Amino acid sequence: MSFDITPNLAILQAYCDSQVPELGALLSLDKFSGGQSNPSFKLLTSTGEFVLRRQPLGRLLKSAHAVDREYRIIKALQDTKVPVPKAIHLCTDNEIIGSQFFIMSYVAGDIFWNASLSDFDERPCFGESPNSKRAKIYEQMNLALANLHSIKPEEVGLENFGRPGNYFARQLDRWTKQYNAAQTQESEDAVFLMEWLGQNLPDDDGLSAIVHGDFRLDNMIFTPDSQELVAILDWELSTLGHPYADLAYQCMQLRLPANMGNVPGLGGVYREELGIPTEEDYVALYCERAGIKSIDNWQFYIAFSFFRLLSIVQGVVKRGKDGNASNPKALELEQLLNPLSALAVRAIKEEY
Repeated sequence: MSFDITPNLAILQAYCDSQVPELGALLSLDKFSGGQSNPSFKLLTSTGEFVLRRQPLGRLLKSAHAVDREYRIIKALQDTKVPVPKAIHLCTDNEIIGSQFFIMSYVAGDIFWNASLSDFDERPCFGESPNSKRAKIYEQMNLALANLHSIKPEEVGLENFGRPGNYFARQLDRWTKQYNAAQTQESEDAVFLMEWLGQNLPDDDGLSAIVHGDFRLDNMIFTPDSQELVAILDWELSTLGHPYADLAYQCMQLRLPANMGNVPGLGGVYREELGIPTEEDYVALYCERAGIKSIDNWQFYIAFSFFRLLSIVQGVVKRGKDGNASNPKALELEQLLNPLSALAVRAIKEEY
């Protein structure tokens, strides 16, 4: 079974006329390419450009695709040092277009899909070297992450945005259940990984912060000329949690092989030649900004991040097989399942 996920423009117009009249006349609605989670559309109206982001149709895993939580945190972060689009309207009535959705401002700029930022060698750099541009982008991401984790949830109305304590224990339980619910093939590495993580959970150190949950390069928008970070996107996995989860998740992605399909990382890439910091330097810069000396149990955080990504990809593949994935290429991600679990097992045995 397949689903038409594009909302009916006439139905949406009638709803917006009564609930969001400032949008004016709706002229067009076009789905953005890329992305595997909540479908997003560029909404052109008589008053400007906006983004509509909805849940996918069909049967959804429990707690997945929480666009209401995503809207809430974007709205909460409007006046902070963390760049986000402007939150405009949330609709929790599934009857309007078949699922919950929200509307936010459209932020123009560049989204980079390749962690090596190799396209800077082919584009104008306005007086700066390609390496300095790449270094600036990674520095901007690092600063944004430190700024996010420095925000006190109660100061932005997010004091009840997540449960306190035992973050990794709860997250491991959640992603284990989601992986098992979406599993489409047997994997000895995945079984080993889940067992190892359960046996090596670090003690709860009491650290808690607003975490993005999917902090990576292709969820950010940069200005084309100066490479300033102007918006962080895709907050559906955000919660109150452990700040090291965000940092390790980004570093995990950078460990992925450079030729790994839809999610190319920096594995096998000589970063110094590109002006990109090493993982050790990137973590050290974050620690300096966070006011800490170092991070213990780094292997656990990295291995957990691999498992989390594995669970997310497995969910995308399952939705593809069920016919309700937001991206028509969802089934192509099935080829990543075994490599991801193997990389996770390898991470357990290696130091960065």
